[in-house]
Amino acid sequence: MIDNEKERSETMRILALDSSGLVASVAVVEEEQTIAEYTVNYKKTHSQTLLPMLDEIVKMTEMNLGEIDAVAVAGGPGSFTGLRIGSATAKGLGLALKKPLIHIPTVDGLAYNLYGNEGLICPIMDARRNQVYTGIYRFRDAFTVEEPQMAVDVAELAEKLNALGEQVTFLGDGVPVYREQLEQLLHVPVRFAPPHMNRQRAAAVGVLAVCYWKEGRIESAEEHQPDYLRMSQAERERLEREKKEQQEQ
Repeated sequence: MIDNEKERSETMRILALDSSGLVASVAVVEEEQTIAEYTVNYKKTHSQTLLPMLDEIVKMTEMNLGEIDAVAVAGGPGSFTGLRIGSATAKGLGLALKKPLIHIPTVDGLAYNLYGNEGLICPIMDARRNQVYTGIYRFRDAFTVEEPQMAVDVAELAEKLNALGEQVTFLGDGVPVYREQLEQLLHVPVRFAPPHMNRQRAAAVGVLAVCYWKEGRIESAEEHQPDYLRMSQAERERLEREKKEQQEQ
């Protein structure tokens, strides 16, 4: 059981992690401000960067991790290896600190970078095989999920957006891969997020987690599981082998 009635400071504090894509990002956020954020988009693996980044944030802010209220993690979809690293780190922290976890859908967190944006927001992460992990969002009075995160063919995504008939802003690591294709397929006004807003950021995950906390959308470290949305390549290959073996029998 998680004790949410513990005494704590008046200001909620969330430790947020995102290693779902090419970017590794760690942040500490409160309801009204970001205390610290460390984001790296480079060649090193998340297993090399995530914990050292967290350690550096703790040192620089002179923070006692025991004072945080929850650990938020971008829980998928995304890189299978990256998700496992992020989830394992979040679970370990949750268990050690006896804190709840807040599972933020990766694409939702990515969309939250564009808070207040006009029109539709469409994050796209490259899922290979001409597919993207995506969702469709907007800000009216609040952050609104028009279509929840999904794995979908690029042409099918374009059909959905054309049917909605509104301006759309894209962001995510799928943009450089599919930008030209999307521009050809779409018949609505298209924009692309600037560099400082177009990749995963743990601060956005953390701020969205504050909203989740207030809605009671938390889980224990034991309960948390990443959401892959589709099978890994190894799993697909295994199923194909098994199917072939059955056909040969």
